Amino acid sequence: MEFKNNIPIYLQVIDDIKHRIGSGGLKLGDKLPSTRELAVSYQINPNTAVRVYNEMESMGICFTKRGLGTFVTEDEEKFYSIKKEMAQDYVDDFVNGMSGLGIDREEMIDYINTYFKEKDMEV
Repeated sequence: MEFKNNIPIYLQVIDDIKHRIGSGGLKLGDKLPSTRELAVSYQINPNTAVRVYNEMESMGICFTKRGLGTFVTEDEEKFYSIKKEMAQDYVDDFVNGMSGLGIDREEMIDYINTYFKEKDMEV
């Protein structure tokens, strides 16, 4: 994973894990890697890996079972909340990017409809 300089690394790792949860790559109740394994896989400091799990636990995204490890939440509402939050972030990025190009709402909708037609997808 390539990290952006303007966002703290632990937040970027959390976002990546949230994306994996939202996209179904990680299922509710799945065991997460140990902090050591997390640090190695993301090439981050072990203390940063600890902070990732502490922050995620405080957000309700994961929980720890003493002696067993850290697991993805089993709360379906939290899962849908994560997915909704991520979708909103994508919409925000899209709208802000298009607005920055001077494209108004109707044009954005036209671009989206054209995209789906060209990809032969239902709108």
